[in-house]
Amino acid sequence: MNRRILAATLVAALTLAGCTDSAPDPSARSGSPPAAEPDFRPGEEGLGDPYFPTYGNGGYDVRHYKLVVKYDPSTDELTGTATITAAATQDLSSFNLDFVGLSVGSVKVNGAGATEKREDAELVITPSGGIAKDAEFTVEIGYSGKPQAIQSPDFGEGGFLHTADGAIALGQPESASTWFPVNDHPIDKATYDVEATVPEGLSALSNGVPGGSTDSGGWTTWKWSEKVPMASYLAFLVVGKFRVETGEHKGRPIFTAIQSSLRPGGPADQAMAQTVRIADFLETQFGPYPFEAYGGVVVDDDRIRYALETQSRPVYGSVFFSQGPFTEVVAHELAHQWFGDSVSIAQWRDIWLNEGFASYAEWLWTEESGGLSTQDSFEREYAKTDWDNPTADPGKAGLFSQAVYKRGALAVHALRLAVGDDDFFRILKTWTAEKRNGNATTADFITVAERVSGDSLDSLFDDWLVGSSAPAIPK
Repeated sequence: MNRRILAATLVAALTLAGCTDSAPDPSARSGSPPAAEPDFRPGEEGLGDPYFPTYGNGGYDVRHYKLVVKYDPSTDELTGTATITAAATQDLSSFNLDFVGLSVGSVKVNGAGATEKREDAELVITPSGGIAKDAEFTVEIGYSGKPQAIQSPDFGEGGFLHTADGAIALGQPESASTWFPVNDHPIDKATYDVEATVPEGLSALSNGVPGGSTDSGGWTTWKWSEKVPMASYLAFLVVGKFRVETGEHKGRPIFTAIQSSLRPGGPADQAMAQTVRIADFLETQFGPYPFEAYGGVVVDDDRIRYALETQSRPVYGSVFFSQGPFTEVVAHELAHQWFGDSVSIAQWRDIWLNEGFASYAEWLWTEESGGLSTQDSFEREYAKTDWDNPTADPGKAGLFSQAVYKRGALAVHALRLAVGDDDFFRILKTWTAEKRNGNATTADFITVAERVSGDSLDSLFDDWLVGSSAPAIPK
């Protein structure tokens, strides 16, 4: 029986029997307190990361980005519409998105007009009415202009870069905000659909499963879909002339692209051809490959002197292949698909969880491909390490230091020596399985390592991650 009908029947019966002379308060009848009034207030302008307090925004959690962009390299003009699906984590009167440079033409929240204002790198949106906590809502933003790169005193130039025949939108710790409005911190992972239109003859490349391309009126539209949650700095867009190779492996599409200015069949092609072989090897070490597509993109631009683990399809600067098919960098970026992409950091100070394990994967791959043993690589690096610089919490300026990468790899191997191979690889596979598609901290990793191994490991990690002198090598 409907509970309201039953309650009304009981009240009527009691009244007729003379047991009450008035109906009780409905809230008293149900036993529930009156509903609290909403407390609408602005979401925080940052997530409070110790290194980057204004990165990301509070008050909501993004579920999905649908990005429809059009870019004309001849004018360096980009137009776009971002449709963002999110859920409120508080009663929201207004909220922020990270957005740099481009002009906003229109904003709608749940289909209704909303007001917006710019405050430095923040886009502040005020909907026509408050958004209740836990409510799902959509934001549609139209924007346009000439994208701008980000100039950082610590990390140099990044974000959207105009190139000779297109553009590269890439960078860490931030880049996404230069080409779409975003909650720009790894803690707020979301799925993506990207539709990019460029002049016919150019490719527009991004993350995830390729959805094909269509030509119309001198333009080509490329579609991409990343259905596994992704941190915003891993989203990329590359436009230009590329040699594209496609295929399939284990039921997943393979999509690699190499800038046409690089010699066909050269070292870049040879390295990209090893992608699935390396991914298969890393599966044996880390557990199942975590994404729906394989691939890689090689760009030929002197400003891109790094590789980035952009989810499902890393982007490599051609500098890595100037002397030959340097597959260690491919192993590094593919290892990030597990360590950094699938299991993402909760705060930037824990970046060794990304880079230490990816650097260790280089040693594993070197041994697998007939080079130095992992133990030999460890001993060589140990002998030349500067122990003054910490691996965990290295400071903002130290995010991409040798202490994070190489000393981080030393800490990984020290764990292996301490617990033995069986427990070590069980720890790695447990970590990637339990934290898949989520975020984690150094403390979380230590907890998993201790639970799986049954050992107390605090002192080991203290010595290898933050100690200021060379630790004793576990026997």
